[in-house]
Amino acid sequence: MKLKTVTYWLTTTFVALILGISGGMSIAHAAPLMKALKHLGYPEYFANILGVGKVIGLIVFLAPGMPRLKEWAYAGFSITVLSACYSHSSLGDGLLALEPLLTFAALVASYFARPNDRRISRTVAVL
Repeated sequence: MKLKTVTYWLTTTFVALILGISGGMSIAHAAPLMKALKHLGYPEYFANILGVGKVIGLIVFLAPGMPRLKEWAYAGFSITVLSACYSHSSLGDGLLALEPLLTFAALVASYFARPNDRRISRTVAVL
């Protein structure tokens, strides 16, 4: 198996696990997640928005095909993860602020290692 394929599946699985667990915790309003959102200053209903967005994004992220929607899933996950990093760092949470960057690094690696059938075609139409 090629290194690129292994990299894609390892990083994609890691991202899917992290975002799937946090999305599930958001939907379930799990106490640790709700405590973290309160600490960050977000309202309780924000957990619903995050959870539903992550679950929908993961369906697109893992399903075959739909390359244009996958681009949106990667963008949405990037915004979510970088926003978490910024939120924690703005409150002075120390190393906790850097933790989302590991997920972001895996997301970037997944994006660049993804197979051709998960990419938007680069062909240009000539009129």
